[in-house]
Amino acid sequence: MLIKNCSLKYTKYDEGLYDILIENGKIKEIGKDLQKESAIDAKGAIVTAGLIEPHCHMGVYDTATPEGIDGNEYTNPITIGLRGIDALNFFDSAYDVALRNGITTLVCGPGSANIMGGSFAAVKSFGRDLKKRIVKAETTLKMALGENPKFAYGKKGKAPSTRMMSAALMRENLYKAKEYWQKYKAHKLEVDAGKNPQQFNYDLNLHSLMRVFDGMIVKIHAHQADDIMTAVRISEEFGINYTIDHCTEGHLIIDFLKEHNTKAILGPVLGGKSKFEVRNKSLKNAGIFEKAGLFFAIMTDHPVIPVECQRMQISQLIKYGLSRQMALDAITKNAAIMTGIEDRVGSIEIGKDGDIVIWDSDPFDTFSHAKMVIVDGELAYENWEDRYDVDYKCS
Repeated sequence: MLIKNCSLKYTKYDEGLYDILIENGKIKEIGKDLQKESAIDAKGAIVTAGLIEPHCHMGVYDTATPEGIDGNEYTNPITIGLRGIDALNFFDSAYDVALRNGITTLVCGPGSANIMGGSFAAVKSFGRDLKKRIVKAETTLKMALGENPKFAYGKKGKAPSTRMMSAALMRENLYKAKEYWQKYKAHKLEVDAGKNPQQFNYDLNLHSLMRVFDGMIVKIHAHQADDIMTAVRISEEFGINYTIDHCTEGHLIIDFLKEHNTKAILGPVLGGKSKFEVRNKSLKNAGIFEKAGLFFAIMTDHPVIPVECQRMQISQLIKYGLSRQMALDAITKNAAIMTGIEDRVGSIEIGKDGDIVIWDSDPFDTFSHAKMVIVDGELAYENWEDRYDVDYKCS
């Protein structure tokens, strides 16, 4: 597939028009005057990499009925051995909605009822072969602090019922996982050396959790400043590669976050203040993070706000101080890096997946639409209608 006359406004190719050649699902060449028997003419439109939703529950919260809700295992606050991919319904209609809004990759997984809830998966919004839609079956591990685990278990008379116990459970299991990891490494060395080691006692949760000591990214759900600080404290104590997801009160402790070089996936901020711990949420948060030089992405947390509101939310953040360049980075390359899938998606680069969106106007114009969405080099969605070619005369 060859796409000609692309305006790559928000990339290093920001002068003039470029052609993008995709072969075998990957970007093969970016240049000018590339030739192929047939081509798509972008006609000078702004072209971006496919957008990324870095934190949502699409597919695991398929409907509002009990039959479609599989996001939280409410029987135990420590369920890190669970995998979101095992409950993910690829036929959730929201994937098609995401596609039509230029979102080609979504990072989906468990909710935040548990201190340790399981792993997230990265999947494409389009693809006839469901297996090929999986970018990475396990991208990150999910942990949570704050109201949700407190209320999920405290109301049952179980731990945790306080923030102190939430932190204690997180620490306790990280200590156990570190010890397990050390024993597992020693066991594996003996096996690899051809020795006859003693039987190793496998534990699903600890085997999953121990991967944080090999660098696997951890998403820690935290809204309030105290929960954010606890998450940072514990992460640094154990040397974890982490992001603070939501980070709603991050703008209140921006100097602390700068001191610890904290990475965050911000949002959602559209809509009302649905619970006590988001009482200080602000549309200025992302702009403050950018000004502070912090590394961040932006989420919808679908279905908390619908995935089709991704760019609507971004437009409001721009209104309150976020630059357009950073806005796009936050839902493309930054989102890819912070979820461990930057080798595949997030930018228009040679070797990356052929996920491309052709826009009818600036993507952060609230009236903009995706004219064409290409996923893995295949035309997935097309809408070339001129929305402004309408006769509005009144009789």
